[in-house]
Amino acid sequence: MRVTIFLMFMMSLTLLHGQEVAKSNWIIGPSIGYQHQEKSFLKASLWALKDIGYANYLRFDAGVNMTFQDKKAYFIPELGATYYLSAKGVWPFIKAELTPYTVTPKVGLGVFNILEAAIGYGFDIKQKDPLPPIKGFNFSMGLSIPLNYHLR
Repeated sequence: MRVTIFLMFMMSLTLLHGQEVAKSNWIIGPSIGYQHQEKSFLKASLWALKDIGYANYLRFDAGVNMTFQDKKAYFIPELGATYYLSAKGVWPFIKAELTPYTVTPKVGLGVFNILEAAIGYGFDIKQKDPLPPIKGFNFSMGLSIPLNYHLR
């Protein structure tokens, strides 16, 4: 009887251990936002954030910007990289965004990588017809939804 109870106890420990959340070095999730740069854009992306030590984080984004012109929707792909400096509640950051039409460096503030506001300047690479050149000063706001807040 004691052996049976002991074996059942050991099996339950194994099952409980199997239910633990696997921890990763990355926090991932979707984000949505708004940007104004010559036109208004809705932004949607997937992102991954990595702790690089000393309360500094590096984030990579891949997404799409959507705008309207002449009753048509236009979708512009975008890649981004963000470096968060000394993250403690309010996270100052520097960011670079690249589309086929614009390169945009930015600076901003984020609250725990969830709410962000940034300003920057976009440099025109080429023009997408029939849109006007997407260049000049830029303001953006975003909401990021972390799907896992577990770091190793």
